[in-house]
Amino acid sequence: MSGVLAHAGLWSGALLAGVALGWLHFRSLRRVAERLVAGEPAAVLLQITRILMLALFLYLCARLGASTLLAAAAGVYIGRVLVMRRAPKETP
Repeated sequence: MSGVLAHAGLWSGALLAGVALGWLHFRSLRRVAERLVAGEPAAVLLQITRILMLALFLYLCARLGASTLLAAAAGVYIGRVLVMRRAPKETP
């Protein structure tokens, strides 16, 4: 029984970390896009850093098992939803 609880704790941690990292990842996307449009070369480095951070997190979760990776990916998706919910609605 303690093994199941340990896995549940791992999945919960991956989910919460995924929410936090997903929120940070998608929250910074607008700023990076604005800097890219403005022609700031440092924005490319920020973009690469964003992608590498998310990729490393998901890789580490994958090393812990498929269910941990699934929980982390679900967390990233929830983080995206939180950011998109607060994003201004722009119509063309």
